[in-house]
Amino acid sequence: MSLSPLQWLGIAVALLGAAAIILWAVRSTREAIRRWFNERAVTAVRRFRTRVDRYKLVERDRIRDELLLDREVHAAIARHCREHGTPEPEVRARVERYIDEIVPFFNVLSYYRIGYNLARMLIHLLYRPTVAYQDAKSLEGIPKRDVVVYLMNHRSNADYVVVAFVLAQRVSISYAVGEWARTWPLEFVFKSFGSYFIRRRYREPLYHTVLERYIQLITRNGVTQGIFPEGGLTTDGALRLAKIGLLDYILRTLDDADFDRDIWFVPVGINYDRVLEDRTLIRERVVNARQTPRLAQAGSVVMYLLGNAGRVITGRLKRYGRVAVTFGTPVSARHWLEDEARGVLRLPKEERLPRVQAFADAMMTKIGAVVPVTPVPLGAAALLSFGSSAVRHDQLLERMDDLRDRLADANAKLVRSELPITELWDRAERMFVLRRCVALQGDTWIILPRQRPLLEYYANSIRHLVPAEQAAHFSPAHEHDTTLPRLSTRVEVEAKRASGEWRSQ
Repeated sequence: MSLSPLQWLGIAVALLGAAAIILWAVRSTREAIRRWFNERAVTAVRRFRTRVDRYKLVERDRIRDELLLDREVHAAIARHCREHGTPEPEVRARVERYIDEIVPFFNVLSYYRIGYNLARMLIHLLYRPTVAYQDAKSLEGIPKRDVVVYLMNHRSNADYVVVAFVLAQRVSISYAVGEWARTWPLEFVFKSFGSYFIRRRYREPLYHTVLERYIQLITRNGVTQGIFPEGGLTTDGALRLAKIGLLDYILRTLDDADFDRDIWFVPVGINYDRVLEDRTLIRERVVNARQTPRLAQAGSVVMYLLGNAGRVITGRLKRYGRVAVTFGTPVSARHWLEDEARGVLRLPKEERLPRVQAFADAMMTKIGAVVPVTPVPLGAAALLSFGSSAVRHDQLLERMDDLRDRLADANAKLVRSELPITELWDRAERMFVLRRCVALQGDTWIILPRQRPLLEYYANSIRHLVPAEQAAHFSPAHEHDTTLPRLSTRVEVEAKRASGEWRSQ
């Protein structure tokens, strides 16, 4: 049956009308979903009474375009083409890959609805959190328009979660995250939290130009950042030397004539009664220890996870003591430049970096000064300070009390300092016995040889605060029996690295 032209016209009009209705419905639904998410995001921000840096909400395409149009990036592309004989389109495509890898996509709901609630649940499930401020008035006095960068010691991968949770009521923080998190779904999670990724020990100048210009871009636009100057986790528990790459990038933002803000560096000290990955971190630093096969190590991790999962289900999971965070007095970058380093940012790189290193070392000293002293590190330091594997209980309590007094005189940040020394030891003892570090024989505590490096790891976290004559005994290398398991010194680690024997964590 053939249709008349009028009928065909009617069908066409009906189809167009149906398409228009479907298109309108899709757009309306999309707008409704967008409004719903925006309303929930605004509600989350108002609920926390927090400040979200506006530049975090800028679309990634706009940031990508700004970097691709940047003069320094253009010069780096041209230089790379000349040095390697690579066509410009190929180099530009490599730069775009770097940008996609580095730049995050911050999501308010992901940060405050999912991230915060998950962090709160995990932290309170595993620890009792403690937060302290060395100079709260100075922190509150930082002008709102200035840029804040938190500089933290790096004890555990949980540091990211702990500090973000603690700061959630004040500001959302963007971390510099290493390659370890560039696996699904961690990469998606961290990027949705506003963190940017960096390749450590990757020396290509083109990549570092892109990274530097991105960090300076977000710094110019007031994004609050969190950086671990040590450049990685401590494997012996002690503070590591500062690395200056990111600090140099941030400081050089002040050389921009259009940048009229100040940059404030806030030292942050973090410490734990138990670091979740402590045995993994110290594994390759243990000297004179019996090596455990890889399969056995993997099996112990699986059993640990299954055991804790069972304890969670049955309600028998005991918390791992304290996690403590202390915020120090902020340091103004402009004041540093005016008072100690005028004109340093315009010096050639080989002359500038030693001055930046001195600033980074000074900041690490400030971080070390605010590292909290929780019961387990205090107990470990007291046990090891005798230089003996057998310590009488009364002498141990007396040494802990003496250490606490000395630390208090040095203005160290003691956690639960109001408690009697016997109660502080009880808290540390529970963890030591659980980890099979010590055993009680009569009135004497015996340090078990295989777990001694673990005690050394925790004592080292406050080594810089403890009197030198007592910290010297932390390693059994000072005892008559040099066959005891211990953590290798940094000199020994450097020698292994030079010979190719060391596999970095």
